Amino acid sequence: MVYTYAQYLEAAESLKARIGSFTPEVLVILGTGLGSLGEQVEDAVTVPYADVPHMKTSTAPDHMGRFLFGRLAGKNVAVMQGRLHGYEGYDFADVSFPVRVAYLLGIRTMIVTNAAGAVNISYSAGDIMLIADHIKLFGTSPLQGPNLPEFGPRFPDVSHTYTPALQRLAQSVAEAQGITLRWGVYMYFPGPQYETPAEVRMARTLGADAVGMSTVPEVLTAAHCGMDVLGFTLCTNLAAGVLDQPLSEEEVIAAGRAAGDRFTALVRGCLQAM
Repeated sequence: MVYTYAQYLEAAESLKARIGSFTPEVLVILGTGLGSLGEQVEDAVTVPYADVPHMKTSTAPDHMGRFLFGRLAGKNVAVMQGRLHGYEGYDFADVSFPVRVAYLLGIRTMIVTNAAGAVNISYSAGDIMLIADHIKLFGTSPLQGPNLPEFGPRFPDVSHTYTPALQRLAQSVAEAQGITLRWGVYMYFPGPQYETPAEVRMARTLGADAVGMSTVPEVLTAAHCGMDVLGFTLCTNLAAGVLDQPLSEEEVIAAGRAAGDRFTALVRGCLQAM
């Protein structure tokens, strides 16, 4: 799917009609098992994805598929309670569509979260990893197709896709809260099947610390727009082959909810410190 600039504008104008004079500053994308943070948004205006022109709906388990506009930790936010994935049958342009719409709403900072499997054998289930960088070897790019110069250049630099100043801020917040924050590399896999033990060994060899099925399309799109990006991975399980046991989506969702208090405190602290 190739979207036109007019289609992005139509979606943004539709949202502006719903939120009135409210101007969001930060886009927060909540991954699997982490949607509870959305319930803390004050005076929230709720907009289902299905109500946004040209936007796809979320079908993944535990993804509510809606925007929440309101105040969180003293900031005006647009929270995505659930995201879109390529494995749902969507292409990267569909998955990253809301990021460009957020940009047209005036948002210049994005906090992106996900639940993923740890491949670094020194990690434990429940660890929170700050995404220092990512690896994407699979699929196309969300920037494939005609470039829309209103968003960014044809060949964007991704040397600092994840904003160093926000990484330092997150580390400071984590230390103040007594949270051990891992720094690592997230590797994108298309899913929906979990990675095989051989793929996990490959990811570890390439330098990845966690593997998952999201985040990278949205981050590349935000980087193209020149947005500041802060990324967190909740390591909900150890990836295939690390332990001799099968993986399940129920395990991922349960682990996300169990770590919810620590994780939401960290994201709220980062918002407040921005």
